[in-house]
Amino acid sequence: MATNVPRLGMHGIGKSFGRVPVLTHVDFSVEPGEVVALLGSNGAGKSTLMKILTGLYSRDGGTIRIDGEEVDFKDPAAAVAAGVKLLPQEISVMPDMTVAENIFLGDLPLKRSLGLMQVDKATMRSRSRELLDQLGFATIHPDTLVKRLSVAEQRIVEIARALAGKARILVMDEPTAALTEQEAKMIFRIIRRLKENKVSVIYISHYLSEVFEISDRIAVLRDGRNAGTFNTADTKRAEVLAAMLGNTVDDLYDVGTPGLPGAEILNVENLSIPRKLEGVSFALRQNEILGIFGLVGSGVEVLGRALYGALGPLKSADVRLAGQSYRPQSARAGKLAGIGFVAAERKKEGIVADLTVRENIALPFEERFERGLFVSKDEESRHAIRWIEDLGIRTRGPEQKIRTLSGGNQQKVCIARWLVEGVRLLILEEPTRGVDVGARREIYGKLRELANRGYAVLILSSDVEEVAGISDRSLVLDRGRLVGEFERGAKPAELMAATGNDPAFSAA
Repeated sequence: MATNVPRLGMHGIGKSFGRVPVLTHVDFSVEPGEVVALLGSNGAGKSTLMKILTGLYSRDGGTIRIDGEEVDFKDPAAAVAAGVKLLPQEISVMPDMTVAENIFLGDLPLKRSLGLMQVDKATMRSRSRELLDQLGFATIHPDTLVKRLSVAEQRIVEIARALAGKARILVMDEPTAALTEQEAKMIFRIIRRLKENKVSVIYISHYLSEVFEISDRIAVLRDGRNAGTFNTADTKRAEVLAAMLGNTVDDLYDVGTPGLPGAEILNVENLSIPRKLEGVSFALRQNEILGIFGLVGSGVEVLGRALYGALGPLKSADVRLAGQSYRPQSARAGKLAGIGFVAAERKKEGIVADLTVRENIALPFEERFERGLFVSKDEESRHAIRWIEDLGIRTRGPEQKIRTLSGGNQQKVCIARWLVEGVRLLILEEPTRGVDVGARREIYGKLRELANRGYAVLILSSDVEEVAGISDRSLVLDRGRLVGEFERGAKPAELMAATGNDPAFSAA
């Protein structure tokens, strides 16, 4: 093994998807037994960099060295074999298997018995016990079914599995997003044990309080480039936030003058979902854009779906829609009540790729275009053309397949399908995810126009600049609770600070 070199050295890493550069000459390193936090706003390039490291993506340029030796992982299995292990945000365990079976999944110890190869359960159990003891969790028994463990304990089983595979570099992607504060402390305890054993940890999180508690260094990406590296002990939160956010492009959000708020369209009181949302209350008026910002695991990813009805009946909430009692039951009921919903995952939940632009726009309200026993394509076309022109959808015409459109134009189609008589509330998750800057400005402009025409617009986003820039009012969600409210003009750093990362941000 080479001496005086980092455990991991990534130099000049470049990656593009088509003509869009995602990473440009990025450098990143980790020493043995060091915890480096990798930070950046939504879309900064963190996930892409780690996917290159773990063999999920190929790189277009640059080099990767582990202990001084150049590597080029063609797939995740090759990365794992070299001691690089990714713990994704979503816990990946087999609930109906035991702790020991999960720890050695894919590499079960075997023994020969009566001429046949069988799983050596005694060895598996004893080695699992050693690993759990090493992590400081003697209370977890190797024979316990994983489904009987808490979420935090399941995460511990994942870490033990990585150690069983001789992990030298552990990438932890939002490891505490679904955990309580006490459970997060358990994970921090394990990370300190890993440091003692010279395991290098790459810690990805939006929670600055956690980052400053557990990391040795902080590396920041912004717009696919290095934006700064900091020794945690010598750094203030304000410096890290400035590196993450940079200077917002003001004219991106300068898309029109807000109208005066009208009648109340939505009123939510005490909306709660176990482990997701707790006592959420707010109101939204006609002609208003309300933005709700939340980090991963804050509940921002379920709030809109709950109100639309996509999560089924709500057991705890008092909701009023245009002054009338409304109890979310189903997506169909939400649509009939006058709610339009644009999902974050456009390709999975938004567009139907093999249908035309016309068919995608008409999809939720196809019955409105029925004439006798048949759907009138002429009526659908007239309706589609109206919104193609109104929203500036760049297409050859309504019969073009939607899969051939750019991401920004696909998103405009997803908005257009809800612009029918009777819809008064638009709920949009991550409205400009995967959309280029030019299309983002166009979408923001159209949302402002729609608000000024009388719609109530609710934006739910993990992009703090987006929420601060486009909203007439901004709310902040943190671990299921509303923790801040800001009027138009609030700075992104103020919203970020309200998440609990830095309650004394102005003094930092």
